[in-house]
Amino acid sequence: MPQLDTSTWLTMILSMFLALFIIFQLKISKHNFYHNPELAPTKTLKQNTPWEMKWTKICLPLSLPL
Repeated sequence: MPQLDTSTWLTMILSMFLALFIIFQLKISKHNFYHNPELAPTKTLKQNTPWEMKWTKICLPLSLPL
């Protein structure tokens, strides 16, 4: 039974880590990041609805007397 040659494992593992590091650096460098992130002021607009101007009475059919 032949013996397993492990003399090249260190070279392969180190070269794999180096290749993965270079690939991730290239992927990250293609992203555009904002230089100065700031919160944008948001303004809420008040919408006038017709039922806010007048009082309305809601009568449910089940609540009416018989």
